[in-house]
Amino acid sequence: MSQPKLTLSEIQSMQETMKAECGNSNIRLREGEYQYDLAKAIASFQLQLQYPDVKEIAGQLYGEEKTKDVPFIRKIQTILKKMEKSNIVRILPKKTPWELQRYALSSFKFQDSDKNTVVLATEQQIQEAQKLLQSVSNQQQAHVAELGKAKIILLTFIVAASYILILWDITQVVVNPFVFVFAFSVAAAGSLILGKLLSGE
Repeated sequence: MSQPKLTLSEIQSMQETMKAECGNSNIRLREGEYQYDLAKAIASFQLQLQYPDVKEIAGQLYGEEKTKDVPFIRKIQTILKKMEKSNIVRILPKKTPWELQRYALSSFKFQDSDKNTVVLATEQQIQEAQKLLQSVSNQQQAHVAELGKAKIILLTFIVAASYILILWDITQVVVNPFVFVFAFSVAAAGSLILGKLLSGE
């Protein structure tokens, strides 16, 4: 199975959910009811480091056919909105305006309105998910480091080429002001950006 791709904020959000203590909810989370089933389905996705949208949740719980039932999907969205107000789920910001909202649990353990403790994932499941998350986080950091090195190499080349162009231009019989100004501007901008990148390392 290929590892999921997560943004830095999504990795942080996953870590927060995994470390969260028992949350308090002012709604009931009784097995067999919509709220419980939805929370359990979201937990299942999150343990695989995925943030599901309403259709993915409905598809897992009730089958693909139900994802085409618009009134049913709206009903599920209403329940999820109620669960958000009760601090059970968080609605994540959309990456693009046309995509569906995605959902995340605020914790894997809650005390519901009946004062029952509801556990949506075992300690072992959470530990396995944490190991997977650490692996994804390490891969992400390595990728960012590689991109940083590539940027530094590219900028160094651009700055060096700009200075060579400046030297070439001033050694000509007639100095071309356009070439000089352009090369100097590129060299100056490149040097500033390069300096910032190197100081951030």
